[in-house]
Amino acid sequence: MPKPIRKAVFPVAGLGTRFLPATKAVPKEMLTIVDKPVIQYAVDEALAAGIETLIFVTGRNKGVIEDHFDMAYELEATLRERNKASAMEILNAQLPTAGNALFTRQQAPLGLGHAVWCARDIVGDEPFAVLLPDMLMSGDPGALRQMVDVYNRSGGNIVSLSRCDPDETHQYGIVSKGEDFGTHFEITGMVEKPKAGTAPSNYYINGRYILDSKIMTLLGEQKAGAGGEIQLTDSMLTLMGQLPFFGTPFAGETYDCGSKLGFLRANIALGLKDSELGPELAEITKRLLAESQS
Repeated sequence: MPKPIRKAVFPVAGLGTRFLPATKAVPKEMLTIVDKPVIQYAVDEALAAGIETLIFVTGRNKGVIEDHFDMAYELEATLRERNKASAMEILNAQLPTAGNALFTRQQAPLGLGHAVWCARDIVGDEPFAVLLPDMLMSGDPGALRQMVDVYNRSGGNIVSLSRCDPDETHQYGIVSKGEDFGTHFEITGMVEKPKAGTAPSNYYINGRYILDSKIMTLLGEQKAGAGGEIQLTDSMLTLMGQLPFFGTPFAGETYDCGSKLGFLRANIALGLKDSELGPELAEITKRLLAESQS
């Protein structure tokens, strides 16, 4: 039986320049999808998968993320005075267990691989998960839960995947597919944004990983790659020569909230699924579409 996955790393130090000026003073991870910030969806997914320790790799001006996962005494006192019990329940539901949310600084924007490496001392010698909050995964069970189930059977390193149109493979990190095991398959290679017509598959890495702690040593030795940054994929390729890697297609919807269109799509899709808002939003959407076409 492989070691349990107890810790998850959330890289949240990015500047969010694609959403300026909205992200000038508000971290992109705190932009809301319907009624929750993007980061909350990733944390909820991790907790539902059995994660016990949440590790946030932050940067400057990200203090509001830490505040979000802490008590808000003045707000709670006001809600109690006004008998807002349902609002109190919402606040309490999003709080991690005391001491289980840890924060460390990346300090310099040196890439995703460097951000993950910044959590090395907290991760220790355990396998761990990485969740990129920009990628909102909607499904039941959640993406990480599906990955943990595969990991418990296969061990190794697990990468969550989604499928894209073959004409869009140049936009993503694409994997090469090896032996198929039904719920998952062997990954034999990875290529970042392959040129048109050269992609080994149309399975792209969608921002969820379960990794062996050995990758921390590799990241510490990794030289800067594409964009002058330390790339997580480069160290994953090195580790692939030492330990098995498996890909598991995510049975659900993937929304790239790091892009404006993906962010809007997630708001509309999840809004339509909301039992309270959905019916009226559907009517509003139909009306807006009709008006735009008239």
